[in-house]
Order: sequence, then C-alpha cells, then structure tokens
Amino acid sequence: MDFFAHPNALVESDQIGEGTRIWAFSHVLPGARVGNDCNICDHTFIENDVVIGDRVTVKCGVQLWDGITVEDDVFIGPNATFTNDPFPRSRRHPPSFARTVLKKGSSIGANATVLPGIEIGEGAMVGAGAVVTHAVPPHAIVTGNPARITGYASDSDPLRAASFQQQEARLVDSAVRGVVLHRLPIVEDLRGSLTFGEASRQIPFEVRRYFLVFDVSAREIRGQHAHHTLHQFAVCVHGSCNIVADDGRTRQEFILDSPNLAVYLPPLTWVVHYNYTPDAALMVLASDHYDAGDYIRDYAEFLALRKQYDARS
Repeated sequence: MDFFAHPNALVESDQIGEGTRIWAFSHVLPGARVGNDCNICDHTFIENDVVIGDRVTVKCGVQLWDGITVEDDVFIGPNATFTNDPFPRSRRHPPSFARTVLKKGSSIGANATVLPGIEIGEGAMVGAGAVVTHAVPPHAIVTGNPARITGYASDSDPLRAASFQQQEARLVDSAVRGVVLHRLPIVEDLRGSLTFGEASRQIPFEVRRYFLVFDVSAREIRGQHAHHTLHQFAVCVHGSCNIVADDGRTRQEFILDSPNLAVYLPPLTWVVHYNYTPDAALMVLASDHYDAGDYIRDYAEFLALRKQYDARS
C-alpha cells in the first residue's frame, strides 16, 4: 500500500494514489478514485462516482457525492457542501447525477455551498459561506449568497488613473505581456473637455470596427474570451468598469475610471470585464471586422494555444 490510511478510516477503494493520506473517520467508497499526494482530513465521505486529482486537500467535514470531479491542486475548506441533484426527493434517484467540476487550482472556502452541475473555473476562489448557483469563471473570486464576482485573483495590484504619478506619463506597461495602459491626451477649456486617440500613435493598429458595451448590471461579467488575431483598444467613455487581462502566465486588473484612460489588448490575451457602474459605457476599437471564428471561448484551449505560440516565439 503506497498511501496512508488512519486505523479509524474506512477505505474501500483500491484506486488511491501514492503518497495520499486519509485520516480518521473518513469513508471512501469502492468506486472512488483519488490521486497522488492528496490530504483527506477527518470526517470526510467520498462516494463512488467521484474523481479526485493529484495534490488535492479536502478538509474536515466534507462530503463528495456521485458526479463530482476534483482536478489537480484543488483546496476544499472545512464543511464545504456539495449537492448533485437539483430536485431531490427521498428514495427517488435521477438517471444520472449532474456533473460538478472543480478545475485545476481552484479553492472552495469553509462552509461554502456549491449547487449541482456547476463548473468552478481554473484558479477560481469561492469565499467562505458563499452559495454558488452559477458557473465561476477562471481566476474569479466569488462571495455572498448568491455568490457574485467581487474580484479576480491577479498577480499584481490593479492599474488605474493613480498609476500615472508623473503628469507627463502617457504609458504604463502592465505585468501582462503586450498589454499597455494609456493616458490619452485631454484638452480642457471653458467650453468643456476633449480627449482623443490617433491610429499609429496612441492606437497601435488600423481601426476597422468599434463596439459599445452599456446597460450592464453590476453583477454581470462580459468578455471571457481571447482572440487569435484581433487587436483591441478599450476606453470606458462614461462611468467605470474593471478589465482583467491574462497572458496564460500572468494576470492583471485595470480600473478604467476616466474617459482618457485606455488599455491596449493584443491577440492571444484572455480578457474579462466586470464591475460596471450603472452608467458605464465601454467603447472598444478593433483591428478587424467581426469574425466568430477568431474567438477562443474555452480557457483551457486558450492556455494550450498560448503555450504553443510562446514555444514558437
């Protein structure tokens, strides 16, 4: 036996990975699969149709029911609750249970509740006590009941107007490859204010299309995709919103809270925008006409493509 099971644990499965530790009063049913180097703490229950990846931590008081997949490096906090039947009745079982997936590197806080059939995205963070009723995007932070996106797990502090400490500063390079925050020129006089950007100067491509995003509820998110070849230049012309850019290695958040702030987003950058104020209007200038085939909407596919691109460059 290449794993440790406490004498007071009941381990019926023979699919337990090397180096895994299963502590007292845990019960693992015969069909369950548990990966390598996992830590399954006291008073846990793992049903038959459960798959657990490598280096997973399951803290005390957690039950993992049929239909749950836990990918590598996931953390599940104490007394987190999972469900697998949206309309449970005593002694009535559905033909199949809804599949709940916790993607690689995600974390579930203590006492959180996750409804059935939901995907928790890669690297996402579910806050303690949250009630998750909808899918959680990669790297999002969700809290509350029902859970709402309140932030993103970024690798550095958000960039905003305060990032321009010097009056003459026009550009701030971000932590994300190729992404740049711009402070556009602004002209003020007694008649009002004007700000502008010019192609090949502030805007590093020929503009062939624009679109506006507005009337977005504060709890909704937009974007959640990358592009193969499209360049974008985003300006929040009224109100404010937050944009998260991700190059597959690094993420950073940008707070567009002034009409003379813009962020340049090159191809193969995963982009999410959220936290819109009620009056927000986001204008995006694009380098080409709309092409549905240029979109990359699956985060895992994006990571694979970005890795291939980086290997070639």
